[in-house]
Amino acid sequence: MKKFRKLLAGVAVLIAATMATACSNGSSKKSAGSDEPKSLNVQFVPSQAATKLESRAKPLEKMLSDRLGIPVHVSMSTDYNTVVEAMKSKKVDVGFLPPNGYVLAHNQGAADVLLQAQRYGVKQPDGRPTKNLVNFYRSEIVVKKGSNIKSWKDLKGKSISVQSPTSSAGYVYPIAELKEKGLDVPKKCKLVTVTGQDQAVLNVLNGDTDAAFVFEDARTIVKDDNPKIMQQVVPIYFTKPIPNDTISVVPSMSKSFRKKLATAFIDIGKSKKGKKIIESIYTHEGYVTSKDSDFNTVRKYEKIIESTKK
Repeated sequence: MKKFRKLLAGVAVLIAATMATACSNGSSKKSAGSDEPKSLNVQFVPSQAATKLESRAKPLEKMLSDRLGIPVHVSMSTDYNTVVEAMKSKKVDVGFLPPNGYVLAHNQGAADVLLQAQRYGVKQPDGRPTKNLVNFYRSEIVVKKGSNIKSWKDLKGKSISVQSPTSSAGYVYPIAELKEKGLDVPKKCKLVTVTGQDQAVLNVLNGDTDAAFVFEDARTIVKDDNPKIMQQVVPIYFTKPIPNDTISVVPSMSKSFRKKLATAFIDIGKSKKGKKIIESIYTHEGYVTSKDSDFNTVRKYEKIIESTKK
């Protein structure tokens, strides 16, 4: 009887061990499967004609697919709000978002920042690019040379060319900083909304507005048509650094795959072929890791902008 009991106990232990092993194996397979998506949907916000941008971005599909080992699909959105909505509904896994677009997406639980773009810095007073890669840019206030506007204090009562209220360089940063300094631009100045930073510069040159809020150094995009623009239109103020565009991902993406994806984008930015592609899409020169706290100034300034609407 004792031998029989020992035999039963041994069988029970063996069955329990077998079941535990089976459960363990099943769990690891599920975990491994959930870490790696079967495909990846990447969406861009057009910085130029959408059809032109899409054709330039298409080669990125294969480069990413080769590095990730899964199919990659690249598409264009109409604006960053569309990307945010697509990420919220999990139709898009990766979004190229501007800083304010990222903050909106993160606040809605739609995105986490993965990387930030790098561009060459700008050297003043001639606005030439430096050889140093940076993950930020600035906004500047420009006026016509010889103007009686010498500093931000002289902007009261003047007309200013601005971009849409969601533009970091063309609206948010300069208005927020001047509000902190004591000038409520929307109430004390005449704002003229234009489409395109080049148009804002030309408005100043042609005398259509007294000043313009543009990115540093937007004058260079007019330089081909007007080589003297750097002497004719001059900056009088520069804002604090604005974070560069982001590559953001859906929060459900695993840490292991985020790492793999980040490595893929960074490698592409370092390769000759990849660098050429990302330069043609967004004038990006490469990518570096980023974190959510890098965008705290964006949040702060957006709150200031909201206060100017009251």
